[in-house]
Amino acid sequence: MIKSDATIAAIHGLEQKTRVVCSLFSSGVSAGFPSPAEDHIDRKLDLNELLIQNPAATFFVRVAGDSMTGAGINHGDILVVDRSVQGAHGKMVIAILRGELTIKQLVQRDSAWWLVAANAAYPAVAITEESGCEVWGVVTSVIHQF
Repeated sequence: MIKSDATIAAIHGLEQKTRVVCSLFSSGVSAGFPSPAEDHIDRKLDLNELLIQNPAATFFVRVAGDSMTGAGINHGDILVVDRSVQGAHGKMVIAILRGELTIKQLVQRDSAWWLVAANAAYPAVAITEESGCEVWGVVTSVIHQF
């Protein structure tokens, strides 16, 4: 039996009404005794600038399922997806497969293309004319809360 998963729970459009600006410290984060003094602030960082390169083609999707846990993408995470980025070998993509959106790694083996999960419980899926697979966008960032 092939285990399948509907790995996208919701799709959200981008509303870039306000800037989200935070301080960016110039020093690295220490696992010992940090020193977050004001004189270490390098500049202000706008999260829109960091996460969104192409606002008109960017969407957010919420992950449902566990097929990508080996890649650090967990149930409930938010993915930043850019539809203007071309899918390529090794990229994490949102694909339409059998009428459902799914996230998988796009892999080329010899002349064949595959959608590969990062969880051994899910088989790789060959991209063929019969599979009706279409790459919908490329994942550019993962927002993961602890």
